[in-house]
Amino acid sequence: QGQLTESGGGLVQAGGSLRLSCRASGRISSVNNMAWYRQAPGKQREMVATLTHDGSRNYADFVKGRFTISRNNARNTAYLQMNSLTPEDTAVYICNIVDARTGGNFWGQGTQVTVSS
Repeated sequence: QGQLTESGGGLVQAGGSLRLSCRASGRISSVNNMAWYRQAPGKQREMVATLTHDGSRNYADFVKGRFTISRNNARNTAYLQMNSLTPEDTAVYICNIVDARTGGNFWGQGTQVTVSS
């Protein structure tokens, strides 16, 4: 069994930055595919960024050039650096990790990001 622990959310003014972290613990190997999703009130969950175990990245169009996904395999941790934030980025950001060895699919509890205008 494994779990994800997220941190780094908060309140920031438009134009500001935040860095989210997602640490995997328990039986989750470091050979995994990491992703960040977000869900705003009244909206569906949407993919923000993905990072495979071999380093391939993919971003949603609405964050390209502003957000960067990265990982620390030794710490089994994913990061999302968010720059130039706008009020439209306000949402609960949720980490997802799929263990490439076992197929286990893990979700974090979500961390709130609020961007004020």
